[in-house]
Amino acid sequence: MSDGLTLRPDGSFTIVQFTDVHWKNGDEKDFRSEALMRNVLAAEAPDLVVYTGDLIQAAHCLDPLAAIRSAVRAAEESRIPWAAVFGNHDPEGTATRLELLGALQEGSYCRMERGPEDIHGVGNYVLDVVDPSDGAEAASLYFFDSGMNAPHSVGGYDWVRSDQVEWFRAQALARRARRADASPSLAFLHIPFPEYNDVWNHRVCYGSKYEAVCCPRVNSGLFSAFVEDGTVRGVFAGHDHVNDYWGELHGVGLYYGRATGYNTYGREGFPRGARVIQLRRIEGELRLGSWLRLDDGTRVDVQEPHPPAAESWDPYIEAGV
Repeated sequence: MSDGLTLRPDGSFTIVQFTDVHWKNGDEKDFRSEALMRNVLAAEAPDLVVYTGDLIQAAHCLDPLAAIRSAVRAAEESRIPWAAVFGNHDPEGTATRLELLGALQEGSYCRMERGPEDIHGVGNYVLDVVDPSDGAEAASLYFFDSGMNAPHSVGGYDWVRSDQVEWFRAQALARRARRADASPSLAFLHIPFPEYNDVWNHRVCYGSKYEAVCCPRVNSGLFSAFVEDGTVRGVFAGHDHVNDYWGELHGVGLYYGRATGYNTYGREGFPRGARVIQLRRIEGELRLGSWLRLDDGTRVDVQEPHPPAAESWDPYIEAGV
């Protein structure tokens, strides 16, 4: 569904990604996070805001439902449509995912959906961006609940499960059947998948990596589904607060957001901010671009390049195949 999301007359569509707000109980650090969000929205005037998880630090919230309403207040009061996925910390308190969803959906500008009840998670859904010139789908935005913790037998963080991957395949197939061209897609989730390690280790990346990629220990094949689909241009994750790099792997851009919240860990000299994502029609094709907007208002268009972290990569390439 589009829910009123349309390309602008110039053929562009802009998204601000806030991630890891970690709202607690409305203290000074929370209000610093809110001021940052309001300033970014004023500077960018986006068409959509996406919160990629850990909106709240639920285990420390006196009232998780009130906290999660506060976490999205900047977008709601700016009258900008917004969507969200849950992170691992959002359901850790006294409120369930469904209760948190209900609180979020009280917002007039909320576009978040429950999604199918017969697959893992709450908040697996897709929003379409419409071209107003012909009413057709110009782009699709996929949202995934990446879970919390893996089963004890595995350990670590959860993964996007196989039924969620199959849901994506079905949604993508239906969209390809409805339109002649291959309109681009973007994907949003909280916990990055293992290929975020691969792109850093084996491709030129842009930006910083100050902590390990805290991905699942199980690879459920979500990235391979994106590659096989062929329309996914970019994936946007959060979770790791002092990573903000991006790189391209097999035609898919893998991006970290820029951590937004002050009521959680960070790094000296690594200011909070947001990632801005833009689809823009160039020579008849919607192309993906992205930049950072930092708390002090600075716009970072070009992040520092980083060479591959590992020497070896693809045995087929090395063998000349």
